[in-house]
Amino acid sequence: MSEEHFKAHNEEVKAVWEAFHAGRPTRVPVILGINVRFFILDPNINKRGIDFKTYSSDPEVMLQTQVEFKDWVRHNLPQDQEMGLPQEGWTVGVDLQNYYEATWVGAPLQFRQGEVPDILPILSDDRKNLLFDRGIPDPLRDGSMGTQMKFLEYMNERKKDFVYKGLPIKAVGAKSGTDGPFTLAASLRGATQLCMDLYLDPDYVHKLLSFLTEATIVRIRAWRKFLGKPERSESLGLADDSVQLISLAQYKEFVLPYHKRLIQTLGGKGPHSIHLCGDASRHFKTIRDELNVYSFDTGFPIDLGQMRRVLGPEVRLDGGPHIELLRQGPSENIRQEVIRILKSGVMEGGRFVLREANNLAPRTPVQHLRIMYDTAKKYGRY
Repeated sequence: MSEEHFKAHNEEVKAVWEAFHAGRPTRVPVILGINVRFFILDPNINKRGIDFKTYSSDPEVMLQTQVEFKDWVRHNLPQDQEMGLPQEGWTVGVDLQNYYEATWVGAPLQFRQGEVPDILPILSDDRKNLLFDRGIPDPLRDGSMGTQMKFLEYMNERKKDFVYKGLPIKAVGAKSGTDGPFTLAASLRGATQLCMDLYLDPDYVHKLLSFLTEATIVRIRAWRKFLGKPERSESLGLADDSVQLISLAQYKEFVLPYHKRLIQTLGGKGPHSIHLCGDASRHFKTIRDELNVYSFDTGFPIDLGQMRRVLGPEVRLDGGPHIELLRQGPSENIRQEVIRILKSGVMEGGRFVLREANNLAPRTPVQHLRIMYDTAKKYGRY
């Protein structure tokens, strides 16, 4: 497609989102959850053969790879986002993937061939109190946060003279959020062991979650101050994927108090939003009522029509076809699944956004995404 075609697309997208946010949607918007793993783990588009170890240890490689990836996405993946070259320049950021919280508190980083970076649990039974003995790390200088500071300084310096396809760097970002205290605890303790602790040592679970929540607050406050952001954000974005592992009663007892603490300390009146992979739908109503969350970025499998009936028309729901269906096809199955979702009742109230469930898999054919997009444009009209 030419830049003129992208210009027409962008004008349509702007109108779609303006109508959506005004509460008068014309059709269901379509987005894609995608990060640099889609690029790195696909040799067909990762022409330089960059691996995650190099990407994660060299700020110049990270910067260059991000810009190449964003350029490829903007010229290839159909969705209701701006496409074509960005008029004002590129937005990049220090990207420490989902390991950044665990490596900040001392977990060793692991690189495995063909996988995203990850960590190994460090809170074995003979070291359960390791973090309590060490105390909260320096939020700006220790572990991965020290790496983030160095990379951020490098990228801001490169911003002065960096040009790609005639465009400069517009902005450089850094991580100042959280993937959730229970998810972090599961990484550090091991998911199976943490779930056993809920029964065998509940006091330890509360002590661990309280420590990690306080550490998270300290880190986020420090980074918000350093980046010149307000200490509290009126609408807070949460995540905690590992709550899919526990019952609603366990969520209320063990996790909800710490979600409340995060919002009370870092957020305002809301409404707030949350990202939850997997099937955490049994928690949604409690999260809405207890945390004033009115936007759910869902995983799979989720009955989106049922969630609309449970949560009501005011709640925004983001969700859609399983990522493996989008990757493997066949095309007709993708089309039928999109139609099924759109006819499930989830569109009631106009607060639905179609996307993959959840985080686009590397090597997903572009034509499969075009089928999802075109089908939604045809059957997702109000």
